[in-house]
Amino acid sequence: MNDAPSGPPQPSFARSQTAADSLQVTDSPCVAICSTLFDDVCRGCGRTAMEVANWVFMSDEEKQAVWQRIRAEGYPRRQG
Repeated sequence: MNDAPSGPPQPSFARSQTAADSLQVTDSPCVAICSTLFDDVCRGCGRTAMEVANWVFMSDEEKQAVWQRIRAEGYPRRQG
C-alpha cells in the first residue's frame, strides 16, 4: 500500500469572503490590518482596543459575543 500523501496539505478554510465564518469563536478575528486611528475600533477586525488586548483572557462565551457583534457589523474585513 502507498501511504504517501497525495499532495500538499489543504488549508483549514477556504479563502473567500466567508472564510471568517469557518473560524471557531475562540479563534482571533485579527486580519493583520490593525488601525484604531480615529476611534477605539480596529478597522480590520472590528474589535475595540480593550477586546484586542483582553482576547486571550476572555471566556469562550465572551469571544462568541464579540464574534456575533463584529460579523453583524461586517467584520472582519480584508483589504485587497
